[in-house]
Amino acid sequence: MKAIGVGVLVVIGLLGVTWLAQGNDFSLYRYFAPKYEQVRRDTFEQSKAYRQGMVQELQNMQFEYAKAQPDQRAALASIILHRAADFDETVLPPDLRQFVAQLRREHGAVR
Repeated sequence: MKAIGVGVLVVIGLLGVTWLAQGNDFSLYRYFAPKYEQVRRDTFEQSKAYRQGMVQELQNMQFEYAKAQPDQRAALASIILHRAADFDETVLPPDLRQFVAQLRREHGAVR
C-alpha cells in the first residue's frame, strides 16, 4: 500500500513539475515573441527586395496618377500617401521623393 502511495505522489510530483515547466515556457514565449517579431519585421523592412519593391510600386502608382482623370487623382493620391507613409523616403529616387512631397502639399497630408 505504501508503494502505491509513493507511486501516486511521484506521478503527481512529475505532473506538477511538467505544469511549472510549461507555464514557464509560456511566460517566456509571451515576453520574447513580440520582440522576435519586431526584429523580424525590421529586418524585412531593411531588405533590398522590400525597398526595391516599394520603389517600383510607388513608381507604378506615379505613372497611374499621371494617366488618371482629375476626379480619380484624389483617390490615387490617398493610396500613394498611405503606402509611402511609413517608408524611408531617403531611399526613394529624387523625382519620386518630389512627387510624394507634392502630393502631401496638395492633399494636406502631414508627415
